[in-house]
Amino acid sequence: MESTDAIAVFAALSQPTRLAVFRLLMLHEPDGVPAGMIAAQLDVPQNTLSTHLSVLNRAGLIAAERHGRSISYRAELHRVREITTFLVRDCCDGRPELCEPVIADLTPCCSPKEASLV
Repeated sequence: MESTDAIAVFAALSQPTRLAVFRLLMLHEPDGVPAGMIAAQLDVPQNTLSTHLSVLNRAGLIAAERHGRSISYRAELHRVREITTFLVRDCCDGRPELCEPVIADLTPCCSPKEASLV
């Protein structure tokens, strides 16, 4: 990832509604979320949401998929990987033990959810 791409990602996420949209989409990976549900969940008018979705799409953070008359959005996980790698690539001047806490913090987020015992 080039610095200009990273700046575009950070600029897209630097607005509160766009950050909330992106986090919502990450929560619902891999299924995605219909635009109407995003608007309702975040209490954002449809036309305003459309603008935010366009910015996130141009930054490569989300993708749209049409289902009949509805459009669902998904987070682009490869872009998350790229930006994370960009941030830590030169970490710690060749001392990986200094980056271990960062990696440890990322690992639990991806653990399988426990099945409920209901």
